[in-house]
Amino acid sequence: MNTKGLDYTVLTIAIIGAINWGLIGFFRIDLVALLFGEMSMLSRIVYSIVGLAGLYLVSLYGRVSNAMTN
Repeated sequence: MNTKGLDYTVLTIAIIGAINWGLIGFFRIDLVALLFGEMSMLSRIVYSIVGLAGLYLVSLYGRVSNAMTN
């Protein structure tokens, strides 16, 4: 099964989430809250999507491991 497009999309979402966490850590700027409101429904959806993207990327370990052994 070819999941390359999904992998790139999810990786992009995770990178955006990581940038947001970096902004929070270094500058105390929560870009999601700034754009969509402090814990608004839309903010919670964005945080949930980023979290799901991170969980999906856990499967990447198994696929990379399989690709290296083939």
